[in-house]
Amino acid sequence: MNSLSKSNLSYCGAELRRHDHDRFLTCLFAPAERREALFALYSFNLEVARTAEVVSEAMIGQIRLQWWRDALEQIYAGTPRQHQVVQPLAEAVRAHDLSRAHFERLIDGRAFDLDPDPPQSLAALEDYAEATGASLLWLALETLGVTANAGEAVAETAFGAGRHVGVAWALTGLLRAVPFHAQQKRLYLPADLCARHGVSSGVLFELRSSSGLAQAVAEIAGRAQFHLDEARRLQDRTPAAARPALLLATLADGHLKTLRHVAYDPFAPAVQAKAPARAWRLTWAALRRRF
Repeated sequence: MNSLSKSNLSYCGAELRRHDHDRFLTCLFAPAERREALFALYSFNLEVARTAEVVSEAMIGQIRLQWWRDALEQIYAGTPRQHQVVQPLAEAVRAHDLSRAHFERLIDGRAFDLDPDPPQSLAALEDYAEATGASLLWLALETLGVTANAGEAVAETAFGAGRHVGVAWALTGLLRAVPFHAQQKRLYLPADLCARHGVSSGVLFELRSSSGLAQAVAEIAGRAQFHLDEARRLQDRTPAAARPALLLATLADGHLKTLRHVAYDPFAPAVQAKAPARAWRLTWAALRRRF
């Protein structure tokens, strides 16, 4: 792993280090010649993911997402607009032949963030996690050179593992973000789980824990663990080139372990604390050729 100082980071690298440090750390395990492309890809994700946080109305959020759809159209037309993320993203798309469909699905998935209603079921939440988490991870795999050209079976295995890791990471992130979303009066816990476990949005939005909330969180965490387990069933057949993107699984393990230790209370301070020794855990996983 090569370290990078703040002074020699690009704009995208600095943004990622500041706002998505977990993904920033995984980028340090990627080949140096592909790192800036990953910085650009993940910075694009930051721009799209924060849409609901920076707009005051859903319509304005839709306009922001459309801006990015238009920016992608221009990138693929070979005429990218001047923007500090669009320009390096366009270079990444050109250099690594990134799939437009994955970008479009990711943006479409983020439109759900502007919906005031929660997902209706756990299956619907996993669909959202796949659109936003797996799509991004598939793009990261392409950036790392994992394509059908390397062998169709190898690529299929890597992308299968990527789907599971992407979904698991997204679900874990949503659980850790429960307090943040509650402050914004936003709810990502599935409606059917809330009904079954007696979770009241009113109590949740008052930033109060409950036994029902812990049960719902535990059920979602269980699905995240299922996806990690499924990804690891494939890891012995996953190409080495894919591992920097899939290392998120190692960090997801730590977050899920913390949730278990606090009895699945998302308001426990430990859930929001930075996990200790993240870089060393990633290094150990990389040295063992695991994720």
